[in-house]
Amino acid sequence: MALGFLDEDPWLLEHECCEKLYRDIMEQLTLRQSYPRITDKYSQLSANIRLRLKQYNNEVGQLNQKLEAMSNTDNITPAEYERRTRQIELLHSKGIKMQKLFDEQVVNTFEADRKALIGSGTANLDIGPSTSYSVTDIRETQKRIVGEQNEGLENLSKIISRQKNIATTISKEVDYHNEILDDLGDQIDRTDSRLTQETRHVEVVNRKDKTCAYWVIIILLFISIVTVSVI
Repeated sequence: MALGFLDEDPWLLEHECCEKLYRDIMEQLTLRQSYPRITDKYSQLSANIRLRLKQYNNEVGQLNQKLEAMSNTDNITPAEYERRTRQIELLHSKGIKMQKLFDEQVVNTFEADRKALIGSGTANLDIGPSTSYSVTDIRETQKRIVGEQNEGLENLSKIISRQKNIATTISKEVDYHNEILDDLGDQIDRTDSRLTQETRHVEVVNRKDKTCAYWVIIILLFISIVTVSVI
């Protein structure tokens, strides 16, 4: 039996959520390119994109599992199953594309930082046989090179600081999700406890109802016996 109302199909709603998540990640990837690699904003966007990429892959995987489960029922036609399979393959391709873009941005930004770090320090002293420099010129050149190297070391320090910020951000996100899981576990335990308690109450009520029914039968028998004796 084919689905009569595809617009109300939960699978299609979840598919649309995956598409929306894809668009959000692409927007963040574009936004991240506008920030230098050594900034806190770049680090925050990178950490957030990593988490969203993981969420995207998990949701696409769940979508595929639900489609496989539906294929074992009569709720979907073979043609619709094939169409949705192609949709999932497209989602997988988008996931690979986003991961590749994320990695390429990291490499390209790293190369830019590396060039900024060591590029200025590779300035050559154009000293040839026909060129003469005074001691003062040589000292000024050495001073300039040392200054450029110090600037490069400062850039390196900023890069290391950015990496530390990324690790801190990821740690905070992990702690936050762990707290959510702990709260969810507590709620499940409380729900199980209430269900157990209510089950016991129902059992007690059932026993009382059976006992009451026995007493009614006994009383009716007693009245019948007394009535017969009187007659």
